[in-house]
Amino acid sequence: MAKTTTRVLSVLRKELVTPNMLRIVFGGESLADFPDNCDGGYIKLIFPDVPRSHPDRPVMRTYSIRSFDADSGVMTVDFALHGESGGIATDWALNASAGDNILIAGPGTIKMVDPAADWYLIAADMTGLPALLCNVDRLPATAQGYVVVEVRSETDKVALELPENVEMHWVINSAPEVEKGALVEKVKAMPWLDGKVSVWTACEFDSMRSLRGYYRNDRAVGRDQFYLSSYWRAGRTEDQHKVDKQADSAAAA
Repeated sequence: MAKTTTRVLSVLRKELVTPNMLRIVFGGESLADFPDNCDGGYIKLIFPDVPRSHPDRPVMRTYSIRSFDADSGVMTVDFALHGESGGIATDWALNASAGDNILIAGPGTIKMVDPAADWYLIAADMTGLPALLCNVDRLPATAQGYVVVEVRSETDKVALELPENVEMHWVINSAPEVEKGALVEKVKAMPWLDGKVSVWTACEFDSMRSLRGYYRNDRAVGRDQFYLSSYWRAGRTEDQHKVDKQADSAAAA
């Protein structure tokens, strides 16, 4: 992570943005020196009282910063709700009330879209949606390309303000833990445009691997032209997913 400072945040309020996306707004004195311009970067939520698999490492869960207002010292984090299979962080978020505290570390950085690209392909499932929205906020008015988002239901769609020549494509998948190919199929169906592309994709692990092969092999996208990351893996905890990512990265290098 770019910065290892830990901070205590307090819940100011929370709301359901959609039936499967919960927003929590945090505040606290420790945000007074939090870096500005970090929207789309990530923080680690720390759960020191949860039994840990490693004796020297507390249980942590990673979430994107949807927005941070340095003037008011307020941070917004969106939590994708995983149906009935909630995890440590989503369970905490669902039960959190105003005044509750959480320990965080960060922020960490994340690669964003290239503002100098000729066109864009930006895709995510609901876990990557908060960071995707930060990318959309950065698109120049002249941008062209596609935004592809997989959500659980029609009611999980959110309003996006896109440049005139950027197409929005929604994929409805009520069971992404089982049906992993929906986002992949939609991305592959997008007509490939001319010029230098900037690709940004965040999704489930197996979908990530399928799209990596597509970007690299089928479309010959250079490594410096895309960001591709898995934010979760079906049937695995975040700690297990981290091990899977490390092994996959070593094998794909």
